[in-house]
Amino acid sequence: MKENRKQMQEVNLVETPLEVFVDYYNKNIPASFPKATKEALEQFQETHPGLFDDNKMWTIDKHRRRLMDWLPSYHEAK
Repeated sequence: MKENRKQMQEVNLVETPLEVFVDYYNKNIPASFPKATKEALEQFQETHPGLFDDNKMWTIDKHRRRLMDWLPSYHEAK
């Protein structure tokens, strides 16, 4: 059990490119939440530049919660 928790913590901190993050995010959110798209994540990066280093990598720990809060407003604006 401790090993599984440690693995989950590590997954949450790994930096990934946008394409990997969007796939992981969509597979691991409740069905009632809006799905992320590449276009939505690119807009999120533009809207929240302070959350990203120069490499524009994503982490579950740093970005998931903020993205979940932001996505409904993105979908309403479209």
